Amino acid sequence: MSIGNICCRKVTTLGRDESVLQAARLMREQHVGDVIITDTGGQEGKPLGILTDRDIVLEFVARELDLTAFTVGDAMGDCLITVAESMSLVDGIARMRTHGIRRAPVVDEAGRLVGIVTVDDIITILAEEMKDLAALVRKGCRMERKRRG
Repeated sequence: MSIGNICCRKVTTLGRDESVLQAARLMREQHVGDVIITDTGGQEGKPLGILTDRDIVLEFVARELDLTAFTVGDAMGDCLITVAESMSLVDGIARMRTHGIRRAPVVDEAGRLVGIVTVDDIITILAEEMKDLAALVRKGCRMERKRRG
């Protein structure tokens, strides 16, 4: 299974010159915990950074800074970690673990944004796989009992 199979294809994006307040409002409106900053401001662009609700709270709200005085370009992290949509789930998990990130923009071969993958997405998929494995074990036990009487 590839990252492209499980990522969310609907991504909330902004251009780097939008205010942190606009990012917070957009997150609230879209019911998401992050925005991806792209070179075009839209989903068809190349990701430049990510800004999370946690970033806003810890860096701006807790310090009582004016959210309109800073752009998302000012606020986004310096080093963006992406994962390729063709990357295997195992390799994607390893990359995220290595870098200590809970969410990553998913890019195509040209580096354009195609989605986002989060730890929550991965846990959901793995839980479904574990449920299927447990059902397999139960069915095997039932079939064996049936055969042996």
